[in-house]
Amino acid sequence: MQVNIKAALLSAFVLPGLGQLYKGDRRKGIILVILVNFFLLAALWLVLQGVGQLVLATGSRSGIDAGSVMEQLGQHSPMARLLLASFFGLWLYAVVDAALAKCSDNSATR
Repeated sequence: MQVNIKAALLSAFVLPGLGQLYKGDRRKGIILVILVNFFLLAALWLVLQGVGQLVLATGSRSGIDAGSVMEQLGQHSPMARLLLASFFGLWLYAVVDAALAKCSDNSATR
């Protein structure tokens, strides 16, 4: 089993799925990039909706403390946790797959 460090680093630190694209597995790489972006954007949307409700509720008060923001997000954005956990799972899968899976170039020549 060959470990591909460069592909794993691309998937870990740049964008999950980029390591698969680097190794030539286009289909898996594109699917991972699309899913990761979907999960992140959906979680961001839910979090911003929760924060927006808090900002509107406070009105003209000058300060918003961190405790009330976290409480508001916990009440109004429970799906954001699930989406972020799904993102983390896909990220972990992409890194391990990029590091351990065979390169398509090497498998074609063997």
